[in-house]
Amino acid sequence: MPIGSAIVIATIAACSSQAPEPGEQNLANAMVVNNSIAPATGDNTTDSTQPSGTPGTPGGLPDDRTPLEEPQGPIAPASAEAAGQVVQHYGALLKQRKFAEARKLWGQDGAASGLSESQFAAAYEKYAAIHSEIGKPTDMEGAAGSSYITVPFRLYGTMKGGGSFNLVGPLTLRRVNDVPGSTEAQRRWHIEKSDLKPRP
Repeated sequence: MPIGSAIVIATIAACSSQAPEPGEQNLANAMVVNNSIAPATGDNTTDSTQPSGTPGTPGGLPDDRTPLEEPQGPIAPASAEAAGQVVQHYGALLKQRKFAEARKLWGQDGAASGLSESQFAAAYEKYAAIHSEIGKPTDMEGAAGSSYITVPFRLYGTMKGGGSFNLVGPLTLRRVNDVPGSTEAQRRWHIEKSDLKPRP
């Protein structure tokens, strides 16, 4: 599925986390309740009380109206589309409550999330429902034998205790370039860090 200004939305029944400490960058610890947002009403809802998050608005993703080119065949593992698919898959795993598998999409077999497997799962348990959106990946950058790309990401939904949350920011993904000695796992895109922040 191509990723562009037509944002890919995955409705996720998942979990929760505490408010982040200053400087925390992992995804799970970035999840913060924004009690000023009225609760959403469930999967695929169009309830006008939930944050609309229209691209270009304060609560939404960047308004990038230039979509990625439609792939003409299999997606190259090193491409921007492949990085976007990792983020899309991440949201799908959270929706299915496959938290251990979702954590493995972080670098170092999940260690880059900054949480153990049990901590990662526990970070989502306070959420009644999570919705996610992804936007167009940025241009790739290289450094020290690796490639980096950022993918606009949004998490929003409801808390089990009531209230809603809305988090917007980029996820940074990394892969080791195709150099001698690199492994297949290292050459796949992995989430390296999250810069999600609460939005109205």
